Amino acid sequence: MLGLVVVGIGIAGRVRIRDLLNPLPNSSVEKLKLMGFVSRRTLGNIEQLKQITLEDALQSEEIQAAIISLENQLHEEYVRKFLDAGKHVCVEYPLALSVAAARELWDLADSKGKILHVEHIELLSAGYKQLKQQVNGKELMEGTLHFTGGPLDRQRTGFPSFSGLARLSWLVDLFGELTFKSATLEEQQEQQYWKLTTHFHTKNSRPLIWIEERGPGLARKKCINFQFKSDTLDHIPEVPNSPIGLFMQDLSLFAQKLAGQTLTEPSEKNRILYCLGLADEIRAFYMENNVAKTSLHHDYDILWLPSLLKHCYHIPFPMPNEKENMHLCSNFHNLVMSQSALQPNVALLEVQSLL
Repeated sequence: MLGLVVVGIGIAGRVRIRDLLNPLPNSSVEKLKLMGFVSRRTLGNIEQLKQITLEDALQSEEIQAAIISLENQLHEEYVRKFLDAGKHVCVEYPLALSVAAARELWDLADSKGKILHVEHIELLSAGYKQLKQQVNGKELMEGTLHFTGGPLDRQRTGFPSFSGLARLSWLVDLFGELTFKSATLEEQQEQQYWKLTTHFHTKNSRPLIWIEERGPGLARKKCINFQFKSDTLDHIPEVPNSPIGLFMQDLSLFAQKLAGQTLTEPSEKNRILYCLGLADEIRAFYMENNVAKTSLHHDYDILWLPSLLKHCYHIPFPMPNEKENMHLCSNFHNLVMSQSALQPNVALLEVQSLL
């Protein structure tokens, strides 16, 4: 038996606990033993499982693996902690909020000889599998994927190209490598509404549009319109769901890797890193083209400044995980706002003296 801990007790974390306590018969999941859970809240026992501290989970020799089910902004930090402690890790997508950090984590896992598994259940649904069969072998002329859903806290979930990575994964898995062309972000912050519209070209220079739209009252759904040379697909196939839940399917994949029955294929790793790279490119494009005219009065806006400096202006800058780093972010913010609104580069020259 391999001891495992669940970190984070939100919706996904509770589903993970349910599946671990009720494994599929005769599956690799039966060889996983849930030792407890970690939460920043004091919850006591859940399903007769004891709550343990993060420090105990990292140090325990009885725990060999962890499932990270925290907010997106914490994925990188906690994955790194458990890999450093010599544990195998399964983490909900996205692996990190930058492709550079994701590569570092995979390199760390390789150096430790540990499994790093990234959940992408969007590729496991019966509807998506049927859609992929219908797309396979066809020549795309143009297409659109439009997702809508309820509001998100961007400080916790990241820029929309990262919180919507599941849909981006669909497009890459269906149509291969994409060339990013442009992106726009419409926002109504007081109404908790935003709409990210991203334009790509396929390898055959065919236009492909991805729209990620969130706000109060928006139903969670995906709309497609893929026009092929032969026909048009304008809806996702309605097929019966698998009797095995999506998270259980993903847990089985992780368990198989832990048991040595399968490995993380290079194509899987490359797809994950490629999609994160596109998400990074979208964010950098937006920030580079909007920093001069965007109001930076909210904490979640200030949190993006290190990424702007690093990816758009090639200035190294630590991520704001500590008070000192946040202070530098705030100083840069004040410099930008004190200069001409159309000349942020003036402030960028000055901020280098803060580093």
